[in-house]
Amino acid sequence: MNYMTPTQLKEYLEHANPPPLLLDVREPWEYEICHIEGTRLIPMSQVPGKVNELERDQEIVVICHHGRRSEQVGLYLQRMGFTRIVNLTGGVHGWAREVDPSMPTY
Repeated sequence: MNYMTPTQLKEYLEHANPPPLLLDVREPWEYEICHIEGTRLIPMSQVPGKVNELERDQEIVVICHHGRRSEQVGLYLQRMGFTRIVNLTGGVHGWAREVDPSMPTY
């Protein structure tokens, strides 16, 4: 698994072609408060049941609140055969601090 800071991810998204899947693994109530534009929400508890909906060779950036849940999901996806997993260190909280100060935090 690779790791990116929020600033690195922002810069990467500006030129990534094709762009990675941004996979938010928080709960729906958290996602409603704030999320990074273009993310797909699959709560952590639902990932095992939806793993077949994801492409194993697609680059996937896993996102949560601070980066711990996303790291666990990333490790799970690697065990399931996914090869291009990135964990967003600092999560959406870090994104709000480093990239988008107007984003609500909780």
